Amino acid sequence: MTFVVTENCIKCKYTDCVEVCPVDCFHEGPNFLVIDPEECIDCTLCEPECPAEAIYPDDDLPPDQEHFLALNAELSREWPVITEMGEPPADAQEWDGKPDKLPLLER
Repeated sequence: MTFVVTENCIKCKYTDCVEVCPVDCFHEGPNFLVIDPEECIDCTLCEPECPAEAIYPDDDLPPDQEHFLALNAELSREWPVITEMGEPPADAQEWDGKPDKLPLLER
């Protein structure tokens, strides 16, 4: 099993989850984070740390977020690893909870 970053992270990109990851499985894009499913050890530490509640176990993904499993795998091969917590975007709170953000994903 792996954990998956889902749509609510787009344009929020809080990095609280990165700080607790013992295996450095997070990768950072311009406005989104992903988890490398090959590196994730299912430790469960990241899920409660996400202020946007955007991280789920792959076997508990909401049906409308299932495509994010493949997207995390794809983008984790392209984006660099992130290992330290950083500042979220200035407007992160404004984007938290907004629906239909997938078209806003920057690659």
